[in-house]
Amino acid sequence: MQWDNYDAALFDLDGVLTPTAEVHMSAWARMFTDFLTARGVSEPYTEDDYFAHIDGRPRYEGVAALLESRGIELPEGSAEDPPTAETVCGLGNRKNELFTEVLRSDGIQAYAGSLALLDHLEQVGVRMAVVSSSRNAPEVLEAAGIADRFPVVVHGGVAQEQQLAGKPRPDTYAYAAEQLGVPTSRSVVLEDAISGVQAGAAGDFGLVVGVDRGAGAEPLRENGAEVVVQDLAELIGERS
Repeated sequence: MQWDNYDAALFDLDGVLTPTAEVHMSAWARMFTDFLTARGVSEPYTEDDYFAHIDGRPRYEGVAALLESRGIELPEGSAEDPPTAETVCGLGNRKNELFTEVLRSDGIQAYAGSLALLDHLEQVGVRMAVVSSSRNAPEVLEAAGIADRFPVVVHGGVAQEQQLAGKPRPDTYAYAAEQLGVPTSRSVVLEDAISGVQAGAAGDFGLVVGVDRGAGAEPLRENGAEVVVQDLAELIGERS
């Protein structure tokens, strides 16, 4: 890949820089399996549900989408709801509690190929930001030891504060490019989620890269990825 045409790389976090998607997937599975079983729902939660309804979405939107797929209606509640609350926000907070437990006990390491690309981009002068729907992004970056590489981190809390629409809208990515001082047309979006590549395709970005960590190369292309890789090291190239 030639980086001459780009001045910024805008990275999703979970599944792109770090394997936190696996931790998220495990936390979602535990939370929804227990919830659906307790309600006597016959259709169990599966990995396909994660990719179809949750992956890349803000936490509460993911909860609402999964519940809708099962025909379950719950009050929205508020972000202050305890994890025990039978609300959309309560379930989201229940999942987050499970995620935090695993992150603190097991830690996290960035993908080796992702670290190699970060090193390369630093060398060639491409600016970098993280754009994640997760409010846990700062904690994950710290746990992975890569927080200092990103002067701009647009996470779920920032999106709420700035009233930015979440993925699949391009707003959070456009905001990150603006904070870096780089036009969107000179920025690359790197995503592993369908909603994420849709966000990139919906904006005026220079390139949308899909990282296939399970969503599938063809679905990523069909939803907006112009290039699909399995590892970010494949993107190490030249810049004059």
